[in-house]
Amino acid sequence: MRDEEKDQRVRPGTRSALGALSGALAAFAALAVAELVAAAVRPQSSPVIAVGGASVDATPAPVKDWAIRHFGTSDKLVLQLGILVVLTVSALALGVLAVRFRRVGTAGVLLFGVVGATAAISRPDSAGVTDALPSVLGAMAGALLLNVLVSRLTAVRRSPAPPASVTEEAGDGSPACEGWDRRGFVLAAASAAAASAAVGVVGRSLNTSRGRDAVASRERVVLPAPRSPAQPVSRGAGLRVPGVSPFLTPNGAFYRVDTALVVPEVDATGWRLRIHGKGVSRPATYSFDDLLHRELIERDITLTCVSNEVGGPYVGNARWTGVRLADLLAECGVRPPSRGGPGDQLVARSVDGMTIGSPVEELMDGRDAMLALGMNGEPLPFEHGFPARMVVPGLYGFVSACKWIEDIELTTFDSYDPYWVKRGWARRAPVKTASRIDTPKPFARPKAGTVMIAGVAWAQHRGIDKVEVRVDDGPWQKAHLAAEDTRDTWRQWSMPWQATRGGHTLTVRATDRTGAVQTARRTRTIPDGAGGRHSVVVTVD
Repeated sequence: MRDEEKDQRVRPGTRSALGALSGALAAFAALAVAELVAAAVRPQSSPVIAVGGASVDATPAPVKDWAIRHFGTSDKLVLQLGILVVLTVSALALGVLAVRFRRVGTAGVLLFGVVGATAAISRPDSAGVTDALPSVLGAMAGALLLNVLVSRLTAVRRSPAPPASVTEEAGDGSPACEGWDRRGFVLAAASAAAASAAVGVVGRSLNTSRGRDAVASRERVVLPAPRSPAQPVSRGAGLRVPGVSPFLTPNGAFYRVDTALVVPEVDATGWRLRIHGKGVSRPATYSFDDLLHRELIERDITLTCVSNEVGGPYVGNARWTGVRLADLLAECGVRPPSRGGPGDQLVARSVDGMTIGSPVEELMDGRDAMLALGMNGEPLPFEHGFPARMVVPGLYGFVSACKWIEDIELTTFDSYDPYWVKRGWARRAPVKTASRIDTPKPFARPKAGTVMIAGVAWAQHRGIDKVEVRVDDGPWQKAHLAAEDTRDTWRQWSMPWQATRGGHTLTVRATDRTGAVQTARRTRTIPDGAGGRHSVVVTVD
């Protein structure tokens, strides 16, 4: 067989592999173009982000809880990687299919564009039909490239027919397939890969540059000295026991649990907060500077996520600086239900469309509920809500801690269900009395002798009165409590234990200032927070 003819022939398996490669390159091009277009529209319109957000919204609460429990704050990264894996596998399959049925393969690529566009325009924070452009234009680019590459795989250059004596078989004995334009395919594939990479880099760079104004606006913020500063942390509030959580949680270590696949980077210069709704006789809109120049308060407050399992890590204590929420509401003419106000629910909306409902009565009952602007002496980090977020002591975050807030509407619990309530969570959720053993860790192997058992306990807005520890099935023993900072913060505790050799189970329980003892009954996090007592198993050597 002549060299030219050999150049035209390809085995069936090789053709399928090249088809799969074509599908992968088409998907790469589609995502790159979508990234570039999203830079012009808005980053949240990217198909991966839009589909990811829609997936989060559609995921049943138990599955979300499982993801948070197993992946922690990396759950969003795992979701995005999962979406990319599904896209890659689908692209490979569509590429193979397109070798035999070109129109079906390209139609499949376009279908993915429809899915992305639908997800983008259906998001709560959608800017309208323009959000569909990244998915649509990306899919069109991918479909066009797939069509070009597959055409090279099925292109036959005219040449004299081979002699009848030549057996047309591939090297493995199977019949050889039609010829193909090898040089054309390699050139098109290499060009497409290079161009897609360049477009993707440009798109990513533009998306990054869009956040520079927001970053600059945060860097310019200088928090004024609060008119009502927090008292110095009580002497003895922090125990010097290795392994115990620090009294104040550093910003970088503070837990983050939310549904935002991309952290909103809001430019404080153009940010506005609107307060309106039922019973708001004087609606108002505030700029960041308006809030910054009001009377500020500073308080140490412990926050807890409702997704925190017994003994879990989603609790942290920080020093918050902000504006009293009750003062803002009163300025707008809002009265709590106990004083005849018609609205019993405050619905806070974030820039990414999240809605969180809080009871108006608790927000105006004298506790230090605030619109926070600072955290541990600096402007809020973007991950924790810059330029402003709500902080309410005594309530779980899903009914109080709206980050990236931009709108406050007064309404009623009967007339509106916010995001989490629609998904089976409770409308009202005060933080449950809880405690945790920080040291020794589960399955630790301490030496026999004196072992310090220590941890933290919390019952925000009620305060912790007592912590007790039990070893195996023995009696409850009272632990030493660190000094209390305020009733809105957690308390550290410790107890020396004369450990004997063998396996042991250590259990802790707390009692709050109302006399309520931490329940022994284990309950799920949904609908209003986990219940039960934290235990760890250790083996003493």
